[in-house]
Amino acid sequence: MSTTQEKIAELKEKRAAALLGGGQAKIDKIHAKGKKTARERINQLADPGTFEEYDAFKLHRCHNFGMEKNQFLGDGIVTGICKVNGRSVYIYAQDFSVLAGSLSETLAEKIVKLQDLSMRNGIPIVGLNDSGGARIQEGIEALRGYTDIFTRNVLASGVVPQISGVFGPCAGGAVYSPALTDFVIQVNLQSYMFLTGPKVVKAVLNEDVTVEELGGASMHTTTSGVTDYGAPTEDDAIEYIKGLLSFWPQNNMEDSPVVETADPSSRRSEELNTIIPDNPNAPYDIKDVIRSTVDDGYFLETKEAYAPNVVVGFGRYGGKSVGIVANQPAYYAGVLDINASWKAARFVRFCDCFNIPIITFVDVPGFLPGKEQEFGGVIRSGAKLMFAFAEATVPKITIITRKSYGGAYCVMSSKHLRCDVNFAWPTGEIAVMGAKGAVEVLYARGAKDEADPAAYLAEKQEEYNKQFSNPYRAAERGYIDDVIEPAETRKRIIDALDSLKNKRDDTPMKKHGNIPL
Repeated sequence: MSTTQEKIAELKEKRAAALLGGGQAKIDKIHAKGKKTARERINQLADPGTFEEYDAFKLHRCHNFGMEKNQFLGDGIVTGICKVNGRSVYIYAQDFSVLAGSLSETLAEKIVKLQDLSMRNGIPIVGLNDSGGARIQEGIEALRGYTDIFTRNVLASGVVPQISGVFGPCAGGAVYSPALTDFVIQVNLQSYMFLTGPKVVKAVLNEDVTVEELGGASMHTTTSGVTDYGAPTEDDAIEYIKGLLSFWPQNNMEDSPVVETADPSSRRSEELNTIIPDNPNAPYDIKDVIRSTVDDGYFLETKEAYAPNVVVGFGRYGGKSVGIVANQPAYYAGVLDINASWKAARFVRFCDCFNIPIITFVDVPGFLPGKEQEFGGVIRSGAKLMFAFAEATVPKITIITRKSYGGAYCVMSSKHLRCDVNFAWPTGEIAVMGAKGAVEVLYARGAKDEADPAAYLAEKQEEYNKQFSNPYRAAERGYIDDVIEPAETRKRIIDALDSLKNKRDDTPMKKHGNIPL
């Protein structure tokens, strides 16, 4: 055999060893738990045959506790570049078959290299987390490695989209990388995230809590809001990541891809002409409005289970990607509260980072009252949403479907927050407050002198409705650009987006604003 052939044979031998990670026995153990390996996850996300691996032969350099005798090619993580939906994506996946995917100095270097390439080349990055945490044998070097990753998460924010998939353990300091990225996806009953585990909680607070209760997908999608989507299976998690990427540009200097659709731009949605109930306090599902107007009825919702009184997600109009924010009258009457305000504000800022126009559907009676909300800082949270909408320079279109009262009117992408095009349906009610509350403030004292106070207040309420609880007073002032027939909403949005395609807007020169965090 020639020298060249020997070298090629050596390469193939090393490549085969790298592909096995921690060995077939460890791989079989992962499969026995119903989980996929790091490479299987990457191959499922990547377009077939497009994954190119980096640093497959990298080894750790630790000599503590006999670690020099426990080395594996790649050192517990698979990194590289691939195509997803035909576009380039950097991807890394922690390999649990190698030392439980624990983070070493070497493993961190591989992630950092990918992050630097991502920012330099303007390509999104996806991280698939499944790790036992820091490699204790390496001490401070592991901690430095984590922090190097976190720093780049911060620097990449708003430059390239970052997605974290959590497919297994993610505990301690490791949780900060997903928390710093744009979207987090967990697998139900398989993955978890927490800073301190159940044993520490028991020792310090004497509380009994399970791993799932403390950091499972169910908790993080409904209570903490850390996770955007809880996937029933690994396959579903991968498909959700693909769906997200399909709506976004590669970086902050580009626009989202246009996806051809056979759905006519002029399509009317007659069902919308009857969707608003005659009873102003009766609910309806705002998602029906969204799906009736977007291309092919496809709406990819995020944070669905968290603060469901506001709906956020991605859709397309005339093939163009948009972010959609909508009050949900089917849950708490669509009222804004602390969690809903934060949820919507973060989503608006993501869209603004990546040149994605924002469509806002408004049906909001106000902010949730009460001691719990005020003590919790609902003022600050509402200000976050106001800040986000006012700061955003992307095309902004607002449709008021029914109620738009008081401070909530101001906050929900009103004309006064630099919204470009504001529409209202004929059922729109734009006022400081609802007619009943307004009349009680204005006429309650005078009603006592009337022969029939109830009839007097009812008359005044009807008068208030005619004068204020409609879209026309705002339209007279130019705060509503047009009152439109609900059935033509899709066409009007698409026409407005077309008129705004060359929009140029900016904010005053400054280092950055001080959003009320």
